[in-house]
Amino acid sequence: MSDEADTTAEVTQPVKKVFGAKNLSKGSIVFACIWVAVLTVLKGMKKIELDQSEIIGSAAAIVMFWSPTYFSVYMDKHYAAKGGIA
Repeated sequence: MSDEADTTAEVTQPVKKVFGAKNLSKGSIVFACIWVAVLTVLKGMKKIELDQSEIIGSAAAIVMFWSPTYFSVYMDKHYAAKGGIA
């Protein structure tokens, strides 16, 4: 026996994705809907002092930055507007 490492290649199984882009996108949309509903109820109960536009804007930000699909679209548009990455 030698002390050298075994250099034979092993066939590996494909990695199973736990979270896919579609599932993360769906999850972010559902979370944002719940977010809007809860904050709107709290606003109606006078527990928080937020405008409805702030609540919806925060939900839109959650969807954009949590979801890989929308994040990549946002980044493409953001950098295209600035003339690309230099």
